[in-house]
Amino acid sequence: MPASSDALRGYDPYSSSKACSELVTDAYRKSFFHIENHESHGVVIATARAGNVIGGGDWAVDRLIPDCIRTLLKGEKIQIRNPYAIRPWQHVLDPLSGYLLLAEKLYADGKLYIEGWNFGPDDDGGKTVEWVVNRLCAKWGNGAAYEIENGHHLHEAHYLRLDCSKAKFKLGWHPKWNVESAIDKVMEWSQVYQFNADLMAICMKQIDEYQKLKIDV
Repeated sequence: MPASSDALRGYDPYSSSKACSELVTDAYRKSFFHIENHESHGVVIATARAGNVIGGGDWAVDRLIPDCIRTLLKGEKIQIRNPYAIRPWQHVLDPLSGYLLLAEKLYADGKLYIEGWNFGPDDDGGKTVEWVVNRLCAKWGNGAAYEIENGHHLHEAHYLRLDCSKAKFKLGWHPKWNVESAIDKVMEWSQVYQFNADLMAICMKQIDEYQKLKIDV
């Protein structure tokens, strides 16, 4: 994902759609709720973007982590198609904390924050698909394994990252859980699900742990 100063573009329909949504939002904001007329309309509009979000309870189709968890629950071998693709993995609670902080800032003094914002992991959060699947299998145990699919696949960008420096500098936001911790939390939730235990309890436990965590910046 680009930094705030980079031109918006996309190679494929998926990435292009993200750029289009930013352009449409900016056009809407400038056409109907321009900052110069803020005193009369009182409306502030910002956009927020996250990295490759993971978390317990995500069952979306054709997403790496949900597909892996479904396969592990069946006791089958995981199939991966782009093992060397690098993505900015992050636990869902990290961007959610950013969205809430941005909402607070917009409410308090919105004119200073009506722009696009990235909420992603630190630079070391970028890991390959194979690295992620390896850690999932190791955490799951019970002989969990994967294999790489051969054959032609649709184009996917090799390396994606988010420049979150603006959110860190202007909002004071920072991610709390690194990719290792994020995957551990997903596996913790999934194994509670596997044994039909209390899902609400594990959700509240993880939220409480996240809120109490202090980080050095």
